[in-house]
Amino acid sequence: MYSRHISKALANTRGYCSKAHKHDIVIISATRTPIGSFLGSLSSLSAPQLGAVAIKNAIEQAGIPKEEIQEVYLGNVCQGGVGQAPARQATIFSGLPKSTICTTINKVCASGMKSVMLAAQSLQAGHQECILAGGMESMSNVPYYMKRGQTPYGGCNLVDGIVFDGLTDVYNKFHMGNCAESTAKKLGISRTQQDEYAISSYKRSEAAHVSNVFAAEVVPVPVPQKRGQPDKLFTQDEEYKRVDFNKFDKLATVFQKENGTVTAGNASTLNDGASALIITTGAAAKRLNAKPLARIVDFRDAEIDPIDFPIAPVGAIKDLLHRTGVKKEDVAMWEINEAFSVVAIACQQLLDIDPAKVNIHGGAVSLGHPIGMSGARLVTHLVHALKPSQKGVAAICNGGGGASSIMIEKLKDDIENKLPIMTWYTKDPCPLCDEVKLKLLPYLNRCQLQMVDITKKENIRWLRLYKYEIPVLFVNGKYLCKHSLNEILLEKRLSEIEEQMRPHFSK
Repeated sequence: MYSRHISKALANTRGYCSKAHKHDIVIISATRTPIGSFLGSLSSLSAPQLGAVAIKNAIEQAGIPKEEIQEVYLGNVCQGGVGQAPARQATIFSGLPKSTICTTINKVCASGMKSVMLAAQSLQAGHQECILAGGMESMSNVPYYMKRGQTPYGGCNLVDGIVFDGLTDVYNKFHMGNCAESTAKKLGISRTQQDEYAISSYKRSEAAHVSNVFAAEVVPVPVPQKRGQPDKLFTQDEEYKRVDFNKFDKLATVFQKENGTVTAGNASTLNDGASALIITTGAAAKRLNAKPLARIVDFRDAEIDPIDFPIAPVGAIKDLLHRTGVKKEDVAMWEINEAFSVVAIACQQLLDIDPAKVNIHGGAVSLGHPIGMSGARLVTHLVHALKPSQKGVAAICNGGGGASSIMIEKLKDDIENKLPIMTWYTKDPCPLCDEVKLKLLPYLNRCQLQMVDITKKENIRWLRLYKYEIPVLFVNGKYLCKHSLNEILLEKRLSEIEEQMRPHFSK
């Protein structure tokens, strides 16, 4: 009876247009930290501390009271040394009420995406109305393990926690890179193909950063410095810069010395980061006066032989397309996690999908792969990168032969024949606000300015949320920026709205 109810609920969402309805499951904010390199800029922070940054910013961008978050699901894979209940830590560190329900999810690399799926299921079932989901990982802080017991004479061996708990196929007792080699051999995917794909991933990531593609999703991380020095803001992914194309074809293969194909260059890297999304029912979004960014169309899991995990996303995606009735040609963007270059190449090949639509802004090979975060990062990127009314699919394989996939649809703004409204949360005096106001002057012929003084009694909700963050700006109810004016994002947002308004003006 329960499964039939859920299937019916999902079926009823498929015919909806690109506006939110009360029965939809919608995403009202989606954020991520920049991705730090292994032992790099974020290595001084634990996974829960990174998760707390993503959570705090997701709530600010949703513009809802903290108390409205009823439950939190966060993925985290390498939990050795992290401490009790990592999701609970991140939740409390972010300032959410101690009454907030928390669960840590471990589905290896798919943990972050599975957290989003579990949140959606809970909302569909009517258990909650507003849930935060995501993932976090600090691979820089994963410890070495030593077996408990008598210390033997002559020393003892330490086991790398990253390899043991995150990257080892326990059934075949070898590194997952050997599974990638197996897939490459079965499908005839060469070293050259993998190197070319990896180089393309790096170049796409670089182009995306130059074009500020990630500006709407990435939030800065304050990194503590030595005593007496102010925190340093870490604002941009750093992994994609760490490449030398001249050495690519000279790198040794890692997992098979003879006739191997997988190298450090065409595989993903070890990284740190976190991502968080706030997911609600359509009815709850309306009650909270929160603007949905996208709706979750459907999601599916799949499992195959553990050694074939690189192609597990194929089954999850095929099932997803079948259930939704969406043709692969109608999917505008595919985000397929690049655990290894061979994963993306194999999935493209077996699904027969357009490579020009796959990981168009780079992927885990170049951006990095904090394993508990990555699944949530893929969804977060689709939320911001898709154009209104477009559908996108994210999929990620996981150790043990599993995979998860999810389809989302970007929602349109409620367009009427009037200028978009820019809501500006401020107070008086506020020197930063004065600076922003001057920069806004050239845009006032393209939008209406609505000022909200957070110090007024009727605006106590905004005072609690933005007391130390002003100025905070929204456009048509959707978060834009804080502290200073992000003119690149503002121009992009206004242009998108104006594009949607053209059919109205032509009538």
